Amino acid sequence: MKIAMLARNPNLYSHKRLKEAAEARGHELQIVNTLRCYMNIASRRPEIFYNGEKLEGFDAVIPRIGASVTFYGLAVLRQFEMQGVYPLNESVAIGRSRDKLRSMQLLARAGIGLPVTTFAHDPKQTEEVLELAGGAPVVIKLLEGTQGIGVVLADTNRSAKSVFEAFRGAGVNILLQEFIKEAGGTDIRAIVVGGKVVAAMKRTGAAGEFRSNLHRGGSAQIIKLSPEERSTAVRSAKVMGLNVCGVDMLRSNHGPVVMEVNSSPGIEGVEKATGLDIASKIIEHIEKTAKPHATKTKGSG
Repeated sequence: MKIAMLARNPNLYSHKRLKEAAEARGHELQIVNTLRCYMNIASRRPEIFYNGEKLEGFDAVIPRIGASVTFYGLAVLRQFEMQGVYPLNESVAIGRSRDKLRSMQLLARAGIGLPVTTFAHDPKQTEEVLELAGGAPVVIKLLEGTQGIGVVLADTNRSAKSVFEAFRGAGVNILLQEFIKEAGGTDIRAIVVGGKVVAAMKRTGAAGEFRSNLHRGGSAQIIKLSPEERSTAVRSAKVMGLNVCGVDMLRSNHGPVVMEVNSSPGIEGVEKATGLDIASKIIEHIEKTAKPHATKTKGSG
């Protein structure tokens, strides 16, 4: 197969591993800088150009679209979908997962465990949303944040109110969530490929850090999921419509709660923690499922 990978940095571990795995299985994989693509949005003849040449003849596309370029990246991915190229993750599904508020609403509608999450527009409603979230300590999240950036733990109602009012005063949309104290600064990331959990790791934050992201100095180790945790991860991926994703969960007193569903999960941490070849599992999934014009959502939300 001929595979395109939309990625801005070809030297990232995840991107190099996916390219190695594809080539080891006899495929051709071209890494395409998402922001250097330009498009001809023509009726019945959609075209994509890259470095002055037309991109054509691809069987599949792997979107590794950074959060900062979501809007343009999804436009490029939709153009591939219009050409009938099989997307590992579809544009609509990625768009759902990148919108933290929408993804929480979709997961809640499906009955998936979540931390108590509140959202408001008016800073005058700070006390009300704090009360709904159970009061301090609370976690305050930017809707557009990623890798732990834009996530604040407010220890008191007074500090929570100050942070909330400051963000809203700047016109920034935020969520307030209950702080799951019993998680002890650890979370679980389950990697789902093709409706199955293929690997899982426990991430522990650095000393004095409540965020467990590996980018922030956290550590990871292999973990065995409970049947409920495994089911929660698979259902979350299905609700989002993602073929490949990382589902981040916390172990609460009332079962697993989902914090985020990541449509472009890094595989370095989980491969090193588990010793599993996640990159090859992703390529195997493409081999089994890639068909022309196989996009399910057809541009619907």
